[in-house]
Amino acid sequence: MGKGFLTGKIDKNTVFDSADNRTASPRFNMENREANQVLVDLISRMAAEKNASPAQVALAWVLAQKPWIVPIPGTRKLERLEENIGAAEVKLSPEELSSLDSALSKIKISGDRYPTVISNKLGK
Repeated sequence: MGKGFLTGKIDKNTVFDSADNRTASPRFNMENREANQVLVDLISRMAAEKNASPAQVALAWVLAQKPWIVPIPGTRKLERLEENIGAAEVKLSPEELSSLDSALSKIKISGDRYPTVISNKLGK
């Protein structure tokens, strides 16, 4: 779920606790969250059309890619587990997948996924 970003619960106004590891991630600074909001908005629109949550649409999109690709979302809450399981019921038509893929290809994600020190160690 993009460390919570694709759920639609995080935006440019979100304030993270100082102990939250997202504070060290360039992708989660305010400017990058604002720039990346276009991705969340796209997923949220599809979710509204499907009567699903943005998280369910994101998982359904991954499930629709190839039969051997399986998302492994993490959660600590039963309600999120149930929501994630519900993603298996969200069916994206070939037209919807094509539309999402086309829109996604035009979105440039801002900010590195990991802090510079970690990105350098990973060779990114």
